[in-house]
Amino acid sequence: PSPPTGDSRMVLQAQEEIIEMKDVFSVKLKRRRFVGQKKGGTLLGITIFKCLNKEENKLTDCAIHLNNLSEDHCHSWFRHLKEILNGFQNRPKSLKVFVNPSSHKREATHVYYEQVAPLFKLADIKTDVTGKLLQNHSLILCETTFLFCNRVVCVGGDGSVSEVAHGLLLKAQIDAGKDADYITTPVRAPVPLGVIPAGTTNILAHTLYGIKHAVTATLHIVMGHIQPVDVCTFSTPSKLLRFGFSAMFGFGARTLALAEKHRWMPSNQRKDFAFIKTLADLKPEECELSFLPLQIPQEDSHENDRITLLYLGSKDQWHKIQGHFLNVSIMAIPCLCSMAPRGLAPNTRLNNGSMALIVVQNTSRTDFIKHLKRYASVKNQFNFPFVETYTVQEVKVQPRLKSGPEAKENTYLNAASVEGNYPWNIDGDLMKEASEVHVRVHPQLIHLYGVNTDDLESSHATCNCI
Repeated sequence: PSPPTGDSRMVLQAQEEIIEMKDVFSVKLKRRRFVGQKKGGTLLGITIFKCLNKEENKLTDCAIHLNNLSEDHCHSWFRHLKEILNGFQNRPKSLKVFVNPSSHKREATHVYYEQVAPLFKLADIKTDVTGKLLQNHSLILCETTFLFCNRVVCVGGDGSVSEVAHGLLLKAQIDAGKDADYITTPVRAPVPLGVIPAGTTNILAHTLYGIKHAVTATLHIVMGHIQPVDVCTFSTPSKLLRFGFSAMFGFGARTLALAEKHRWMPSNQRKDFAFIKTLADLKPEECELSFLPLQIPQEDSHENDRITLLYLGSKDQWHKIQGHFLNVSIMAIPCLCSMAPRGLAPNTRLNNGSMALIVVQNTSRTDFIKHLKRYASVKNQFNFPFVETYTVQEVKVQPRLKSGPEAKENTYLNAASVEGNYPWNIDGDLMKEASEVHVRVHPQLIHLYGVNTDDLESSHATCNCI
C-alpha cells in the first residue's frame, strides 16, 4: 500500500510479511465513519483477520490493516480474498448453537455472547442459538431438522456436550432406519460437533484443544479443524442406554451420585464435599468384568493412514475378572483435564479404535489416595500392584447384588445399590442401571472440532486438590 504521507522513505523502512491464507478466517473493507453512522463512510483499505497460534496451545485472532484509498483496488482484493476463503470446505457457513444456561456457575450464556458470538459474526457465520438444554434433550434433537445448519456447537460442560453428541448419533440411527433400542453397528453422525468449554472439568475441550479456552475452541471451529473421534455405546441386554466417550463405575460414579444429591451447594463446594465424603466412606463394588482385548493395532499404509485392527486368536475370546473393585474406568479418549494433565487414560487416542479399561482393585485408603495423586503429577498413575490396565474393544460389567446386613445400610453412598441400581458416571452424567452394562467402541463415529492430542504440546497444568 502507498504511504499515507507520500513519503517514499517510509516504503524502504517497511518489513515484508507473508500471510498464508489457511491462517486467515475473515476479510473486511475498512471505512472511517462518524458516530452513529452505520453505512457508507470513507474507504481506507481492507482488514485481514488471522488466526494466531500462541504458546501453550492457545489461539487468538489478530487484525492486519492494508491501507489504500482506491475503491476499485480494494473491492478487487476483497472479492478475490473472499473467494479463497469460501474455498475451504471444512469451515462452517452456519451453525446450530446449543447453550446450556445452567452450566457451571451459569456462565455458558455469558461465555457465548461475550467471547464466542463476536468471532462467529466476524467470520460471517450464521447462527441459530437455542438456550434450552434439557437432560433429555436428545429426544428434542431427534425431532429437530438441521436444514438451517451444516454444523452443531454446544456451549457447556462435558455432560451437555455428551448429551448433544448422543442426540446427533441417535438421530443418525433413526434416520438410517435402525432400531434405536438395539444398535450393534451404528452409522456415523451426519454433522460435526463443536465444543465450547463452559463447565467444571471440560475433559472433552482439554482433550481436543489442550486447554480450557473459549476463544481457542471458537477459532478451531471457525478454521474448520476437524478430527474423527471414537465413541462408545453403553447398553443393557435389552436396550441402548446412550452414546458416550468415557465412563466410571465405583468411586468415580459414587462421587458424582453424592454430588448430585447436594445440587443446592455451590459447584466447587459440592464436588469437594462429595469427593472427601466418598473417600472417607471408601467401599469396593463386587462385580464381574468381562472384556474382549484388542490384540495388535497396526498401521495400514495403503489408504488414508487409517488404523487396521488385527487380532490374535478368536474375536470371541473373552477374558473375565471377578472381585472387589474400588473403581473401574472405561475410556475411548485420553480424557485430559487440569486435574490430570497427561490424561485419565493417557495410553489411548482420539481415534485408534480402542478403549482403555482401568481397574483399581480393593486396597487401603492410603494407597488409593497415592494412586489418585499420581494423576496430577508426571509419574505413572498405574504403577501400583492393585491397578490393572487393558486395551479393549468391548467390556461387560455385571455387579453382584449385595445381601445380608451390608445391604440394609442406608447411606448416601450405598443407597443406589440398596435399590438395585448401581450408579455410572458417563461423561459427567449420572446414570443408574441394575443389570449388566455392555460397552462397545465404534471407531471414528463422530467428527469433533479440534486437533489430535498427539500434535499438542504437553500441558503444564497442575492440581493441588489432594
